[in-house]
Amino acid sequence: MSRVSFRLPDLGEGLVSAEIVAWHVKPGDLVKEDQPVVEMSTDKAVVELPASVGGRVVSIAGAPGDVIAVGAELIVFETDTAAPTNSARAAATAVAAVSGASRIMASPATRRRAREAGINLATLVGSGAGGRIVAADLQAGASIKVSAPAAEGIEEIKVIGLRRVIAQRMVETMRNIPHFSYVEEVDVTELEALRVHMNGNLAAGTPPLTFLPFIIAALVRVLREFPQCNAHYDAERNVIQRYRSVHIGVATQTPDGLKVPVVRNAQQRGLHDIAAEARRVAAAARDNSATRADLTGSTITVTSLGKLGGIASTPLINAPEVAIIGVNRAAERPVVLDGQVTIRRMMNLSSSFDHRFVDGFDAAAMIFALKGRLEHATTIFID
Repeated sequence: MSRVSFRLPDLGEGLVSAEIVAWHVKPGDLVKEDQPVVEMSTDKAVVELPASVGGRVVSIAGAPGDVIAVGAELIVFETDTAAPTNSARAAATAVAAVSGASRIMASPATRRRAREAGINLATLVGSGAGGRIVAADLQAGASIKVSAPAAEGIEEIKVIGLRRVIAQRMVETMRNIPHFSYVEEVDVTELEALRVHMNGNLAAGTPPLTFLPFIIAALVRVLREFPQCNAHYDAERNVIQRYRSVHIGVATQTPDGLKVPVVRNAQQRGLHDIAAEARRVAAAARDNSATRADLTGSTITVTSLGKLGGIASTPLINAPEVAIIGVNRAAERPVVLDGQVTIRRMMNLSSSFDHRFVDGFDAAAMIFALKGRLEHATTIFID
């Protein structure tokens, strides 16, 4: 018998640590080589790490919520076969998982319910499409156990996984970026008429166009005049990187929290292509099938709460970007037009900028140019 120490492998992309989300094994368990043993969360994805060898689990290091450094010991196995401390195959599998591969197919909501119930997904047989584990499989595998509250009337929820990453990023964003916000009113009456007309001519089964693809198409053209807003700030090198390509981040609410999937090369896409790609990456973010390319590399972000968008908001910049465009609810309101009070469909754009690199005049000019394109809808398609 020999003991093998399994250490957190290098997951690539400069990651130096990962957070334990859930253990799939405990001391005393017998495992097979390549069996998923622990679920780790990075700022890129949730990764299930496989056992580097087969044998008995002697010990595990850390509890859900603990952050483990690359190279630190995670598990000690007792095995009959001598093996390296970390197999190349285990590390490669982990890196593949960061890039979007998944060993166990289950939605974020199902994974969360399994963790709350103490159910090891590796022990279940999925009845969904392609072996996907669904809620019914959890009920068949075990009864959902409800943890007792920490005290009467108080429920304690440990902040782990994506929610922890979101919390850390929000604190870093507010601490490091001097935001200023600019709100502009936009008359989208003409745009709404165009949108309704185009939706009336869609092929059967095609999802209707929302305002989002029109806004992205207009923004792409406006950014040619304001390249300082389509940029990253590299704090380590103290360099602004302006991009010719426009990769639009689309802030998306998911069961795990806010994610920002990316419509890449929006400047090369037509309106319907933008709409289809935005739907695709948003759906992938929600069902946890998004690849790393789907979730990274945005150069400017658009965020919208749709019908819940309110009148105005103060969106936070998605670092290392320097600008974010917030879309508020469109609603009919009385306005004065040509000296007469009339009803128009109005929408506010609430946008934030990094004041270190985008001056107030440039921010206002950029939003005013975007307003002009949206209010005169045909200009959205003119280069």
